[in-house]
Amino acid sequence: MLRFLSTVFLVIFANFAQAEIDIKEVTSPGGIDAWVVEEPSIPFVALEIRFRGSASLDLPGKRGATNLMVGLLEEGSGDMTAQEFQAAREALAARFSYRAYDDTLSISARVLTENRDEALALLRQSLVTPTFDQDALDRVRAQVLTGIAGDAKDPNEIANVAFDAGAFGDHPYGSSLSGTVDTVNALTREDMFDAHRNALTRDQLFVSVVGDVRADEVGQMLDALLLDLPATGPALPPDVAFGLDGGVTVIDFKTPQSVALFGHAGIKRDDEDFFAAYIMNQVLGAGGFESRLMEEVREKRGLTYGIRTYLVPKFHSEMVLGSVASANNTIAEAIEVTRNEWARMANEGLTAEELETAKTFLTGEYPLRFDGNSEIAKIMVGMQMIGLSPDYVVNRNDYINAVTLEDVNRVAAELLRPDDLHFVVVGKPEGLESAQ
Repeated sequence: MLRFLSTVFLVIFANFAQAEIDIKEVTSPGGIDAWVVEEPSIPFVALEIRFRGSASLDLPGKRGATNLMVGLLEEGSGDMTAQEFQAAREALAARFSYRAYDDTLSISARVLTENRDEALALLRQSLVTPTFDQDALDRVRAQVLTGIAGDAKDPNEIANVAFDAGAFGDHPYGSSLSGTVDTVNALTREDMFDAHRNALTRDQLFVSVVGDVRADEVGQMLDALLLDLPATGPALPPDVAFGLDGGVTVIDFKTPQSVALFGHAGIKRDDEDFFAAYIMNQVLGAGGFESRLMEEVREKRGLTYGIRTYLVPKFHSEMVLGSVASANNTIAEAIEVTRNEWARMANEGLTAEELETAKTFLTGEYPLRFDGNSEIAKIMVGMQMIGLSPDYVVNRNDYINAVTLEDVNRVAAELLRPDDLHFVVVGKPEGLESAQ
């Protein structure tokens, strides 16, 4: 019997229209938990499946295995070749996508109500019985290697790789999930089966379903789709502290414009001060042309086309990051202005006007994210993964509005540490050299 655990009603306003979303938490007979929204007005179902771990579970010496394995999930399964699988999916008008990230393996499905069962049976085949045929493995491996070669010529990717290596060392976060030319070339079919067995396990599973489906159908549907996956997998990697001290790392690269990735340790998503930090970052660098860094670095000085900052609370570490690009003869000034604005925010905080402007924007744009079944499904599965409850969607804007000027300025002073900022600069910057 399907168990209904709780229901929460969300009223959102988008494009001046009101929509009521009824989120149900259910558990299948086989013990698979899911969040469900019944929306029968359009005859299709959006399904979002996430597994925690993903590329962080690559075995020693097998970096890139999970990424390559995920690329093979629709390249032959059961008794179907890759071409036969694609033809069957197209005949059902179904859409599947598979992606590996540092911490998350993502599967998205969009299926029509009239052939839902057939489409999900096909999806199950790709998840439960992939064949990893050698010809498909070699073909997708070549695609991955092409991507790695392209990344080696991309200044932004070069900066990302160097920054992550310096910040996280031997932890999985310290290297690209794509692997290297050597590790990817060495991967075998058996490595694909190992990666599949480790990454797609029910103990790290999160699911959301939105669309033309009844909640009392979802349990049987999910058991048929996912219950044959392994029940448990390997332990997740340990947490890791951000390991870069303040300073500059310059990587020589022939280009007329230098790119810089910068940051320091950040704040956890479940920290009670996260919303204060979120508002602060909106004013500092996340708010587009309304942010201080855009005003100071672009508008006043014309040093860049754009600069942006991010809070990055990963599962095993957290950062405050930013990125900027500027001509080789102006990147040093752009970095100096950025560090000065970092210090000004830490020392002086926001103004009352900046706080209210940020709150108005952040609370106003939030309902606009719920603009379709697929988007709602993605939001719901993301909420599950970070431990939020369904009533978060009701209360989120209240959390934003509850932040006081005193709160956000205290958090700015605690979180922002200009002397700890590390800049990785790729290009031929004038007046800059590596120093730490």
